[in-house]
Amino acid sequence: MFFQHVYDRSLAQASYFVGCQAKGEAIVIDAQRDMDVYLEIARQNNMKITHIAETHIHADFLCGSRELAAVTGAQLYLSDEGGEDWQYQFPHVGLKHGDKINVGNLTLEVLHTPGHTPESISFLLTDHPATDKPVMVFTGDFVFVGDIGRPDLLEKAAGLIGTQENGAKQMYQSVKRFAELPDYVQMWPGHGAGSACGKTLGAVPSSTVGYEKIRNWAFQYENDKDGFIQYLLDGQPEPPKYFAMMKHLNKVNRPLLVEVPKHPKLTKAQFLTAYENGLKVIDTRNKKDFADGFIPNSINIQGNNSFSTWAGWLLNYQEQFILIAEDSEIEELTRKLMRIGLDNIYGYISNVEEQGLKLETAEVIDMEEFKSYIGNRDVQIVDVRGLSEYEAYHVDGADHVFVGTLPDNLDKFSKDKQIVIHCQSGDRATIAQSLLAKYGFKDVKNYSAGMKEWMACGSL
Repeated sequence: MFFQHVYDRSLAQASYFVGCQAKGEAIVIDAQRDMDVYLEIARQNNMKITHIAETHIHADFLCGSRELAAVTGAQLYLSDEGGEDWQYQFPHVGLKHGDKINVGNLTLEVLHTPGHTPESISFLLTDHPATDKPVMVFTGDFVFVGDIGRPDLLEKAAGLIGTQENGAKQMYQSVKRFAELPDYVQMWPGHGAGSACGKTLGAVPSSTVGYEKIRNWAFQYENDKDGFIQYLLDGQPEPPKYFAMMKHLNKVNRPLLVEVPKHPKLTKAQFLTAYENGLKVIDTRNKKDFADGFIPNSINIQGNNSFSTWAGWLLNYQEQFILIAEDSEIEELTRKLMRIGLDNIYGYISNVEEQGLKLETAEVIDMEEFKSYIGNRDVQIVDVRGLSEYEAYHVDGADHVFVGTLPDNLDKFSKDKQIVIHCQSGDRATIAQSLLAKYGFKDVKNYSAGMKEWMACGSL
């Protein structure tokens, strides 16, 4: 058997290439949209991708199964569980609980594991030349290392009211059935630490059924269904705004993008025309360079591992936008955006000084100055972290506005007071500061070191 774990750090998303070397056949599970990585694995190992599968209709990324099928001619194997409202709306081989997929000498048995979503399935793998016992289970967003999939996304992100309680009840039953698998079976999940699909995901890529039964919180509520449901639903992070779009696009027919697009580097004239016509400008430089001088109305979303998540929160899928990035970075940024379907890149520039615009600066303050504002009635301190972070601990008197929903909550910022913002370590506060500047709040101070420094110094 051939096995390769493919991991996208920008979305903490895992996909899998599993092949039978004797037959030269392979299956890809939960493919990312820029699917050339799987073609290269197949080429290097003299294999043909014959099967493509998904564990469920994903909310956090645009799955590349159809792109991969279009290029390879492989058959799509997708869940037909969950009822009428949870069916994929394009041709595929439908899977039900107990069905089996044969890939050369390998067998993947379908396990219906609802809870995160009604149609969710897992794949239990047996490598027959080695043993007739199962060796791996691919759980998608069902069981993670140290956590399980959240059942509230359909309600909070897709607006399907009343689904989270039922999902939590289904998850309780699915976890109990999962615990019946042999302890030695390797468990390979769809996400790792940093994903918004859970709240306590582990950083290691895999585990075993036996270890999860000992360590994972979800298996400690064997006889306490109500306690399980309460813990599962409490304290989940805010689901990114783009999740609803992913749920839709992963279910219906859509245009395919089988190559990573190349976007033009704009001339000064092209940029200024687009800028004056109101196209959004996303500055992907690091927060210090942005603070030292940025194009008015531009939004700072640093091109790090969180880039696509915050872009998904703040960009409109129907509008074009411009990136500020180095030539060497534009392909990777394009890949990160296409993984969530943000394909409307008009073009990019690399140098803000050469555009002929008067640059603005952002004021960053240190902890001592931040301390001086606490308790000052003429100052509004705003914490832009997630709600669960804020509720766990916050500075006395600080208001809360989550950065992802800031454009919808501008009325919560005072126009009559000095505004001071902060987050955990500065990245989200920089996004917030740039958004506030865009919407006319020019005199905003940013305690960029944030709660990370504050806690480390014992100031709380």
